[in-house]
Amino acid sequence: MSEPEITTEEKEIIAPEIALDTSADVVADVAMPVKPAFGSNSSFGGFGDRKRNTRPQRKTKRDPRSKPEYDQRMINIRRVTRVSSGGRRFSFSVVVVVGNHKGSVGIATGKAGDTTLAIDKAYRAAKKNAIQVKLLKNMSIPHEVQEKFKGSVVSISPAKGKGMIAGSAARDVIELAGIKDVNAKIHSASKNKLNIAQATIKALQALREPKKFERQSK
Repeated sequence: MSEPEITTEEKEIIAPEIALDTSADVVADVAMPVKPAFGSNSSFGGFGDRKRNTRPQRKTKRDPRSKPEYDQRMINIRRVTRVSSGGRRFSFSVVVVVGNHKGSVGIATGKAGDTTLAIDKAYRAAKKNAIQVKLLKNMSIPHEVQEKFKGSVVSISPAKGKGMIAGSAARDVIELAGIKDVNAKIHSASKNKLNIAQATIKALQALREPKKFERQSK
């Protein structure tokens, strides 16, 4: 069956109701974009629209670390085991030599359950027990000296223009003391570095005043 035709009068009645409103206000409302919901990452008002702070960061000036007065050198380390009712307990024994390269030198032993703590203990004790060596203006010793500590015997003599001739722990002690142009000899078969270092310290401690020695030599 064919659809009934709409008469001219009916068209005039229906057309105004379905016609689009093309006024300026209505077109402006339709053209405006709809803002997204709060928290959206789109470019319209969400969290993603926040601009990052592009200001250059200020560089804080830090004071350089001050160099320690004394240099340290570990000459021996050993692990000590103690057996008790609860089992074996381990600890570490460290021998450290310290010096300021200006005539002050010391040696000490530190014991602890950790190597770092043992070294720290030995360093503090060596600084406390440091001696001041009586040297000439050219940082050499005024005369020959020889001392003994337990089974180790060390002799030190001046050697002008030959630098430092020494070995084992005696070299470490003489270097940290800052002594130059000397010849150190170890007159024993013992290889115990602690005893050699102690004998070297004892020999340096036995040095006489350079002025008094010059007067007596004349």
